[in-house]
Amino acid sequence: MAHQAHKETSTVDLAERLQQGWQKYTKPIIAIGSIVILLSGGYIGYKQFVLKPRDIAANEAIFGAENLFDKMASTSFGRDSAIVVLNGGNIGEQNITGVLKVINKYGGTQVANRAQYIAGATYLHLKEFDKAISYLEKFKGNGANQIQSKAYIMLGHAYAEKNNVNRALEYYKKAANVNKKDKSITADALYMGGLYADSQGKTSDAKSLFNELKEGYPDFQPVRSGEIDKYLARMGELK
Repeated sequence: MAHQAHKETSTVDLAERLQQGWQKYTKPIIAIGSIVILLSGGYIGYKQFVLKPRDIAANEAIFGAENLFDKMASTSFGRDSAIVVLNGGNIGEQNITGVLKVINKYGGTQVANRAQYIAGATYLHLKEFDKAISYLEKFKGNGANQIQSKAYIMLGHAYAEKNNVNRALEYYKKAANVNKKDKSITADALYMGGLYADSQGKTSDAKSLFNELKEGYPDFQPVRSGEIDKYLARMGELK
């Protein structure tokens, strides 16, 4: 009975830790409006004379929704505001064009790509996980590695909420592999992936993720505090 009580407490603690991670990465540290998403090369004339004017119009269209999203990212995601970000509407005297309309009208632009990220993150907060997955999987970082990592982490969360363990772990691992030099996000991705793997009985994956975290990111707080050692010791592995 005591063992069962301990197991239940551990499950609650794990759920809280995963929830904290979910909140962290669906409230982006860097405002999406300040991000430059790089395009791949080629078709200079097409970009200059077709994409560029469309990007200008798209930026004007998304301005209100993007600003509202950035405000929610730094405070809290209210349902009413989230719906406006997605579908458009009025906030005070401001008429806002929703990101879904931007995606449909300005497909192929940098702005529409950015709108995919905003839509996916917003749907994740609304707990509409299939829609979150659909938009986040279409988003392309194109060199914006930190944002790509965050998109992968959010995809991990969305698949975890749908109890698709393999896909969730796949995306946590992808997030950790985007840029190993980005210590903060890589370490967080390994940590959340390890916690999730452990919670789902994927001990081999949990060991691998926690060992990589411990060896590669010794200054990460859960490593410094000995928390990762406790997880590894419980799994019968300590390095």
